[in-house]
Formats: sequence, structure tokens, C-alpha cells
Amino acid sequence: MTDKLGTIKDPDDLSGDASLLYSDKRGPSAARANRQGLEDHAMTPTTPSASTNPRPASSGRPGADTGSPGWEARTGFDHVYDQPDLRGYFQALGPFGYQIPHHAQEVFRRLVAALKPNNAGQRVTVLDICCSYGINAALLNHDLRLADLWARYTGPETTTLSVEELVSADQVFYSAHRHPTGQLARVVGLDPARNAIDYARAVGLVDAGFAENLETTSASAALLAAVRDVRLITITGGVSFLSPRTFQPLLDNAERPVWVAAFVLRTGSYQPIADALAGYGLVTETSTCTFPQRRFTSPAEQRYAIDAVIATGYDPSGKETDGAYHTNLYLSRPSTDIAAMPFTSLLPDS
Repeated sequence: MTDKLGTIKDPDDLSGDASLLYSDKRGPSAARANRQGLEDHAMTPTTPSASTNPRPASSGRPGADTGSPGWEARTGFDHVYDQPDLRGYFQALGPFGYQIPHHAQEVFRRLVAALKPNNAGQRVTVLDICCSYGINAALLNHDLRLADLWARYTGPETTTLSVEELVSADQVFYSAHRHPTGQLARVVGLDPARNAIDYARAVGLVDAGFAENLETTSASAALLAAVRDVRLITITGGVSFLSPRTFQPLLDNAERPVWVAAFVLRTGSYQPIADALAGYGLVTETSTCTFPQRRFTSPAEQRYAIDAVIATGYDPSGKETDGAYHTNLYLSRPSTDIAAMPFTSLLPDS
């Protein structure tokens, strides 16, 4: 696939005519060395550390992490996360190939499918933290790819519509693209951005949505009631914004053990959250394979990322040195579930 606006690059192919901006290398990307197939990923359980200090709060969105040295070199996209609709989001991030929801789509579908047999015939409840406009929900429950959304929200079909007209059109659009097997999951959205939550609710992408920030305020009674039966928590773009404070009330409230799946930028540590999840009997695994997030916007941003990745203990070679932020996938589950369903069995084939 090409890397033009409105399409999604093959996640393992970030070279050639769509070479990454400000890459240290020419020719085929060293990221191709990771083309071993997701089934070959080596799983490495994280080990609890003595540190429980959360990372400083930031917006936690792609391009904003005020908790790391040199963060000012990062391009901030905060202005696109709380608009009345999602067109500005796609228009701003599209030129840099933002693609984490693309990587997450099949992973989350497989996790939901694994949880469904033991869910008493009910839809699996998924809580999408930092859900923004409901993009993960759109990809989970509809026969659509991220490329389809890029094309829709940056193309002429929606350019001239008012917000009200877009909401009405999107209600029809998503209804027509409902997944052939029906709604795979009941999705609850959580995000501090009120406008984004309102859009996701109005269009029908989330079954319930809450504009709350659990880092700074207590969870509302309505939120806790809506997620009491949560089985899977997903995160694709906000871990640098989060600390154990967000997870504690949700897990204390849950009726059953919860799985937590998070795509985390390699510029920061997930260990404080993994340590907190361990207190609820959840063991965190991660794969050695990485997932590109987006291309860098400048040489300074790339230098920041490389320094941050090295400081975190990772090797940026063939990843950040090739011009893009990369993430790791972390999955936290009870040890009995890990024994019954190895991580590799839950990941899509290459």
C-alpha cells in the first residue's frame, strides 16, 4: 500500500518512495528486519520494580509528552483532540502517517473474541481510555479500515458539511458498515475531551461516553456503573498521560478480572502502570516487535525521541533512527489466562 494521505502504509514497510522524514538511513528501512510474523514475537513478562512514581501528566496524545526531558522538541497536536468533529484530527495527523489504530484493530478484535466464550452470551464490554472521537470503536465494530476513515475525513465527501450534517451523515455511514457479525463489543469511551466524546456518542460509535480525567478527579458514579462489567481496557494514544491513578478506581470497581491492552511509545516507561496492575493479579507481557506510530515532523523531534528511547533502555536502531515513533504492545492478564491462551495465540498472523 502507498503512504499517500488517505491510505495506510504496510506497517512493516516504511521505506522506498514513502521513506520516513528525517531518516538517518537511505534505502530499505531496517525496520524490515522485524518482518518475522506476529506469531514469532518473543514475549517478555515485565518484572515489578520498586518505582511507583507515575510519569508527569501531559495531554498524552501523539506529539505531546511534557513529562520527558526535551519534550519541547515534540510537535504538539493538542488542538485537534477536542474539536466538534474529527476532520481536523485526520487532516493534521494524516501527513505524518499516524497508524496505531490500524495496528490495534485486529489485535483488539482477537482479544474480544478470546473473552467472549466466558462472557455468559453477552457482548464483551471494552473501555477505551483516551478514546478521542471513537476511532478504535469504529474499527472494532465496523467493516472498515483506518484507510477508509482517512479517505472519508480528508476527502471531498465531507469537506463542506457542517458539524450537524457530518454527524447525521456519519450515523448513516457507520450503520451501513456495521460488522457482518453484528456489534462485536460494547464500547465505553473515556476521554477528558468533551467535544470528542460528544461526537462519538452522537454518531453512535460508543455505547456510553464520559468526559472525565481520572488523573485529577474521582470517577463519577455513572462511569463506574457503565464499566462494572468491563472485560478489556484498551489504550492506543494516551499512556504518557496516565498513571496508576486512572486504573485503580476502574479495577476496584470491576466485577471480574480485566485484561489491559496498551500500545505504548518507547520514549517512556510503562513500568509504573504494570506495577499497579500486578497488585490486581495481572501479569504484563510485551512483544519484542514494535509498531510504528507516526513519522517525525522535524530533525529536533527525532533527536528527542532517540535520546528518550535510549534513556528508557531501548535500542532505537532501525526504528526511531529510521524516522518514526515506535510503540510496544503490552497485555496484562491473570496468570491463569496466560497459561490457557498464550500471548502469541492472540496476535494476528503476518
